[in-house]
Amino acid sequence: MHLSPDEPNQFSLSRFESMLQTNDVYFFDSEEFEGIIHHYLEHGKIALAKKATKLGLAQHPTSMNLKLFEVEMMIFENKLDQAEVLLDQLYILEQSNEEIFIQKANILSRRNQHRQAIILLEQALSISEDQLDVLSLIGMEYLFLEDYENAKTYFMRCVDEDTEDYSALYNVVYCFEFLEQHTKAIVYLNEFLDHNPYCEVAWHQIGKQYYQLKDYQKALAAFDFAIISDDRFIGAYLEKGKVLERLKDYGQAIESYMVTLTLDDPTSFALLRIGKCYEKLGQSDLALQFFNKCVEEDALLDKAWIAITDFYVKKKDFDKALYFIEKAVNIDGDNALYWKRHARISLKLNRYEEAEHAFRRTIELGNYELTTWLSRCDLLIKLGEHRAAINNLLQACEFHPDQAEIEFRLGGLYYLLNDQHKGQFHMINGLHLNHEFVMVIEILFPKVHALLSVQELIQNHQKPSV
Repeated sequence: MHLSPDEPNQFSLSRFESMLQTNDVYFFDSEEFEGIIHHYLEHGKIALAKKATKLGLAQHPTSMNLKLFEVEMMIFENKLDQAEVLLDQLYILEQSNEEIFIQKANILSRRNQHRQAIILLEQALSISEDQLDVLSLIGMEYLFLEDYENAKTYFMRCVDEDTEDYSALYNVVYCFEFLEQHTKAIVYLNEFLDHNPYCEVAWHQIGKQYYQLKDYQKALAAFDFAIISDDRFIGAYLEKGKVLERLKDYGQAIESYMVTLTLDDPTSFALLRIGKCYEKLGQSDLALQFFNKCVEEDALLDKAWIAITDFYVKKKDFDKALYFIEKAVNIDGDNALYWKRHARISLKLNRYEEAEHAFRRTIELGNYELTTWLSRCDLLIKLGEHRAAINNLLQACEFHPDQAEIEFRLGGLYYLLNDQHKGQFHMINGLHLNHEFVMVIEILFPKVHALLSVQELIQNHQKPSV
């Protein structure tokens, strides 16, 4: 009995695994070994595929296909030079084997030599009887080169070869989307549907293009056709829900999302969107119920924790908001969005030191928004940490130069530290940038404001040097 690459013979597979367990030696013909290796590769069992290749070559040392599997193992283990030497030897023996060109191209691709890989793949294409896989590989090489027009052409050829090659169809649409050719994508998909009118994938992709173009009614119709074509297509229900939200039809959106919960295990996305829709409808209890289900389903989904935190912030229940954002921080302490909310909520609860720490963590994690720097500065001023406030603002200047709000704060801080020269320098900088922010001095530095004559500073056109 032989194993075909697509449907490995279970008897041969069982015999092979029995052989490994008992250390007995069984004979398999080369095609059986090929089927066994292909099965293990398909299932990601590389160690077993490697073992089968070694044993196969021990029994069939001249098998070209088994040697090509050996090459594949070498490439997988990044032994590119060894693989290349073996391929050169195989090429001398059989120059019309497309797999040799494909594996040589694979090596070049691993070395980021994608144009050279394409040349070899074109050679493979010219001698291949089954061109689909080679066309797909060429398309992928063009994707690596970010040449989306050529990639699109080759993936279209894949679809022409096999209209059920949905991976290629998705890649075609991906190229259209990257090129922002949404209308052209719709034309292409409609032409595809002329010959495949019940292809749910094509209808789904048309809907997504109309969604990008903000033509929500046509998007809705396309998703409905996708559902008619396959009433268990979860992606279509989810996208339909998104469109209905855009149309502010939250009740229908909930119904669409709810269908997905009956078709498969609940997704955190659907639970979150249902909660959001109930929130829009003013049904707070149900909104909270689904937000809670969402964090239970996926504790790593930051949008879920943010939704439940923001829910309590809107209710002005800052203690509960703090409770949930602290749970989120404990799960993922490197999320800047969590820390920024932690800071805002702590401020509302007058927990200034905690708020300052949270703003600092927000900045450390890469949130360099001007409001974050300014909020931390104002807290440091409130806490009497004037030197730290200055250092904070000087760092902020690296990301936000020439900002009047920063300059006035620096001016006020230097005046507080009795450094009148630097204080005046930054005050005048601020006045030149935007004199309306002079109110910062009155609000944050009332003592400085009482001593200063802003009018005198305005009249001084020369900026003193530091």
